[in-house]
Amino acid sequence: MKIHPTALIEKGARVSSDAEVGPYCIVGSSVVLGDGVKLHSHVVIHGETAIGDRTTVFSHAVLGGEPQIRGNKPQATRLVIGEDNVIREAVTVSRGSQGGRGVTTIGNRNYLMAGCHVGHDCVVGDDVTLTNGVQLGGHVQVGDGVIMGGNSAAQQFGRIGKYAFVSGLSGVTTDVIPYGIAIGLHVRLGGLNLVGLRRRGVPRPNIHALRAAFRAIFLEWDGSIQDNAKRAAAEWSAFPEVMDVTSFILADAKRPITPARRKEVQVEEE
Repeated sequence: MKIHPTALIEKGARVSSDAEVGPYCIVGSSVVLGDGVKLHSHVVIHGETAIGDRTTVFSHAVLGGEPQIRGNKPQATRLVIGEDNVIREAVTVSRGSQGGRGVTTIGNRNYLMAGCHVGHDCVVGDDVTLTNGVQLGGHVQVGDGVIMGGNSAAQQFGRIGKYAFVSGLSGVTTDVIPYGIAIGLHVRLGGLNLVGLRRRGVPRPNIHALRAAFRAIFLEWDGSIQDNAKRAAAEWSAFPEVMDVTSFILADAKRPITPARRKEVQVEEE
């Protein structure tokens, strides 16, 4: 265990024998740091917070703070962060709230760039990239492999489906389907994340089926998005990517589904 003499580790904290805690860090009494965790200088970790193995936290990050809710009272809630994450400078992540799930969850192998905020009760999957300044309101769900561009933000209770791409400076006030590309101040779908699909090795016939289903649901068929999704699920039931999208659309949720621009634009993430 490498603990800088200026760091403050409160009694009761469980710190792995090979963790590193840098200068002027504060680690609370209910914190758990896994094997190989590294805290750079001036990191503050509050409350019942568990950080998984080999996660690195950079300077001035504050993890496990109380939910940012007016009139909030101290609560026995949690923050759980998985393994192999990189959490850069000045990132803030709040614990869950008693009125919500009671826990904020971040998965594995995520990269949270400088200045990001993850609000109370959020669920962030695996392999997610939150670029500088991304802001997630409370209760937001972010699926595996999502990329959010710089200074984009998601409104509370929103959902962003797996492997979706949100462009920089975008405001997510509606639910973004899996594999979609969301663009704009109040986002609209500009197409599918074709580059991401190819990088994942999705077979060409599956991509063709997904593109056809996207056009049918959002641009061609006359029914509501939900009715079109039911029809698409029946027509392309053999393709799991289409079923991912239709299941997402038909799930019980607080926000409406992000509509498509009327003229489809095939924007691809780099």
